[in-house]
Amino acid sequence: MTDTLTRLSAALSDRYQLERELGAGGMATVYLAQDIKHDRKVAIKVLRPELAAVIGAERFLSEIKTTANLQHPHILALHDSGEADGFLYYVMPYIEGESLRDRLSHEHQLPVDEAIRIATEVAGALDYAHRHHVIHRDIKPENILLHDGSALVADFGIALAVSTAGGGRMTETGMSLGTPHYMSPEQAMGEREITAKSDVYALGCVTYEMLCGEPPFTGPTAQAIMARVMTEEPRSLTIQRRTIPHHVEAAVHIALSKLPADRFATAAEFADALGGKMASRHDGMTVARTAAHMPSYRLADWRGRAIAAGALLLAAVGGAALWNLIHRPAVLPPRPVARFGIQLPRNAQAQGATGSTIAFSPDGSQIVYVGRAPSGRQLYVRRMDRPDPVPIPGTDGGSLPFFSPDGLTLGFRQGSKLVKIPVAGGPVTPIVEFQGEVYGATWTPGDTIIFGADTGLMEVSAAGGTPRLIARPDSGEVFRFPEVLPGGKAVLFGIVGGGTLKLAALTRRTGAIKRFSQQGGYPRYVAGGFVVLVDPAGIITALRFDAAKLEVTGAAGTLTDGMGTNLDGDVNFGVSRSGDFAFQTAATQGSRLVLVDRHGAVREAGADSGYYYVPRFSPDGQRVALSRATDININKADIWVFDLRQHSLTRVTFDTANWVPVWSPDGRHIAYGRFLQGLAVPEDKIYSTAADGSGTPELLLDRPGVWIPGEFERNGAGLLTHGFALGGSKIEIWRSPLGHDSASTQLVANAFNNTGPTLSPDGHWFAYTSAESGRPEVYVRPYPGPGGRWQVSLDGGSQPVWSGTGREIFYRNGDNMMAATVRTQGSFEVGERVQLFTGTFNQAFFGTRGYDVSPDGQTFLMLQPIVGAAQDLVVTLNWFDNLPRAH
Repeated sequence: MTDTLTRLSAALSDRYQLERELGAGGMATVYLAQDIKHDRKVAIKVLRPELAAVIGAERFLSEIKTTANLQHPHILALHDSGEADGFLYYVMPYIEGESLRDRLSHEHQLPVDEAIRIATEVAGALDYAHRHHVIHRDIKPENILLHDGSALVADFGIALAVSTAGGGRMTETGMSLGTPHYMSPEQAMGEREITAKSDVYALGCVTYEMLCGEPPFTGPTAQAIMARVMTEEPRSLTIQRRTIPHHVEAAVHIALSKLPADRFATAAEFADALGGKMASRHDGMTVARTAAHMPSYRLADWRGRAIAAGALLLAAVGGAALWNLIHRPAVLPPRPVARFGIQLPRNAQAQGATGSTIAFSPDGSQIVYVGRAPSGRQLYVRRMDRPDPVPIPGTDGGSLPFFSPDGLTLGFRQGSKLVKIPVAGGPVTPIVEFQGEVYGATWTPGDTIIFGADTGLMEVSAAGGTPRLIARPDSGEVFRFPEVLPGGKAVLFGIVGGGTLKLAALTRRTGAIKRFSQQGGYPRYVAGGFVVLVDPAGIITALRFDAAKLEVTGAAGTLTDGMGTNLDGDVNFGVSRSGDFAFQTAATQGSRLVLVDRHGAVREAGADSGYYYVPRFSPDGQRVALSRATDININKADIWVFDLRQHSLTRVTFDTANWVPVWSPDGRHIAYGRFLQGLAVPEDKIYSTAADGSGTPELLLDRPGVWIPGEFERNGAGLLTHGFALGGSKIEIWRSPLGHDSASTQLVANAFNNTGPTLSPDGHWFAYTSAESGRPEVYVRPYPGPGGRWQVSLDGGSQPVWSGTGREIFYRNGDNMMAATVRTQGSFEVGERVQLFTGTFNQAFFGTRGYDVSPDGQTFLMLQPIVGAAQDLVVTLNWFDNLPRAH
């Protein structure tokens, strides 16, 4: 329980029993509570402390009494108000339903008749309040509740009390009453006398959004929105949606008039017009008006008033930028850097996946990311002007999101296809089906898609068709994460090969490839002459870049470090063309080691929390070997052993560059991989050390390439590994003999990635993960071969491990732990596949298994992430604005 909730619970304990927080906004926090006297659920709204301090308890309580007398079927009643332990609060009925914002978030547009009905009900509530001399001042979808389909307008209390009691001191809090998308021009300009017509304007905005899916004016910042409010006319409704009656469009446009005098005199008139009862009011009116068609004297008068009131606008929306926009657009001062976290709901948290997982729209107004879903994962969109992310229908299993140049369409990978979908909603349309891996994609101004593949850079029409090869890599190289430059004549991308990740550029007309010395990949271009680059150590830097000459002209600075990435440049990071960027973080405490039974019951293993990775049971099940890092970077890890009986944690390596522990069959030694020079790149050597920490690590395997230990053979004579040989690009599975000079044997190698080999207890079979079907699945082959293969998982699977009896294979399918019954005597057969449990546990790295199972097959060793201490996404705005532009 938070300190605020604890204090408030104690202060109100004689009247209300607080249960939990329902939500928080810019001015107040809402709690669910039980009204003890009347035995009913209520919602208690508590003003933010800084706002309460400015208003003062006496003035607030005096002014809010006015709204207690508002009794209307479409106004949410006020039960109570008061002060408790310094908190100012008021009490409303608890409505079991959803807000209009909730409904718009998942439906986007409402049926025309229903939108008119809701608007009419809200207009009735406003008209009643206006006749009682109460103006709401903050009408928006969040303040319209839907109870059994009927509209209830909430927050009359905070609107009147704050505006009256707070007066001009609102600016001291850094807040303004009203929301930019729904704020009338006169309210945005800070005029003292706000009339009922301001509420009519806001309801016009809400009605527009119910009909068309977005407010009449949008933008990435409050300043941009208000600039459009004062200088532009809204787009025609009927052009966007032909089923909207003309009288409805006329009514909405009258409500949205710039000058209050041109709007409806009352909310009741607006309701009548929506119902077609005021035809004479708009006969002959041109509905789709624009500023160019407005009478010149009226537009000039409006601009004059906007300029004269500019100082007031500064207080309302931080409008210094807007003042300069009107007067001196060429000398705008740089906006200060702003960095903030976005807390994602538990059911929509960001989920790591192969490749880039975050896409920022070109204008910076929205973020699309790969998030958790019941089906495993899907894409979510989080608009910068909305509080919550919204799942994008039809994107189940989606990854590698990327925007069209206009930001209206989203491309992504789904299974073996690249597809596209309108961001505002619509059907998923295939672009191309492509067997094998896809390493990022970019959408060119010429409406083609360029994507990275095993064969090189490919190009295909955004309308669909057959892809063609436009850039072929040298032997041992892979081209990844292309980024088209302005004008579409050149493409930046990363080259993986020879243990390095380097920046490169392709001139599309000639096919010439220019290779740069800069270490890093996932290049993103930022307007003004910059390229953002991510190196394998997780450091994101900005380089000054001449896009015309394809030249790096200098360093600009470090955007952030501590990101999780790897040799391929995969990164949970997104940046807009305007330079706003976002990245995904892990919880600051890392994870805790837990033991989970077959039914999903979780108990802590007894170890402190930490940055743990790749846990492994010892052969007797009494100890756990794991990688423990110093921070979120796995490349800063060492091998530790945790004793499950004594709850003691012992460090066994001291190089701070070790990971993936593998127990020897007798439990006396641990093999492990190392990172290359402290980078997030596995090196070609595998070492062994005593499990009790004594002695000196010994070189166990040295083979050119990049190799990760998998499992020892039961007799200790050989070691399974996965990785790729020098000059290779696809992950292969090998068997390496130990203690003699026999050559290593290739077990699985094809055009796809094959990872995570695990041996059956009798040593005659091995299971592994392969992407040969277009998605990861679990397969079994005879060990060491030859022979066929059998698919174990049906709808996606990875990270297999055998039970101690050899009669089951466990594997992950998203957040689900699966068990497949198998028969290994004679030929191999797969029986029933069942889901044992589901839960949010850490996934794997580099194809390794992120969990383990006890020798008896009854207990699963999992890593449970510690959530809540850190934001899921960190967004940074205006960073590039404070750098001199390249010339």
